[in-house]
Parts: sequence; structure tokens; C-alpha cells
Amino acid sequence: MTVSASDQGDGPILITEAAPSHEAEHARRRRKYSIMMSVRLACVIAAALTYQIWWLALGFLLLSIPLPWMAVLIANDAPPRKREDVNRFRRTAREVEGTSHPVIDSAD
Repeated sequence: MTVSASDQGDGPILITEAAPSHEAEHARRRRKYSIMMSVRLACVIAAALTYQIWWLALGFLLLSIPLPWMAVLIANDAPPRKREDVNRFRRTAREVEGTSHPVIDSAD
């Protein structure tokens, strides 16, 4: 596949399978955490605004309770390690010899 100058944009082209840098990975996890905590704040505010409808306010509050726990779990989750193919020595299996060898009988 050929990439033209208009397709590649201003950023660099990724030509390696190397993992993202630690800083990029940390920034991605911080962004996920911030988004989830913003959703929690929005749920708490929505619960405060809908306090006249008790079941709706309770729903928003119940939704906001597990969000910090989930945000921490997702933010601390590291990407899976890549499987490395290590060049290892592999011996070939030996075959068992057949029994068709001539037998010399020494008993006279």
C-alpha cells in the first residue's frame, strides 16, 4: 500500500512495532481516568438537578458510585505484553531402530 503525502498528515509515520513510550502510555491512561471522573461529576450534578424525581436522582447516584473504582482499575491497567518469539534450539526426535538386523548366534 502506498501512502501519499496527503494521506499521512503532519505526524510521523509509524514504521516499527515497538510499544508506545512510557510517557505516551501514561498520558493515555490519565486521559481515560479524567474522562471517567468527569462522567462521575456529571452524574452527581445530574442527581442534584433531578432531586424532585427521586428515582432518577437515585439512579444517577448509584451510577456514580462504582465509577471511581472502575476509573482506577482502567487507569492502572497496562497494555498486554507482546509475545516474543525466541530463537530456541529444537532437537529432532530420534527414531527407534527396527528389529530387522542380522543376529549372529555364538552358541555352537
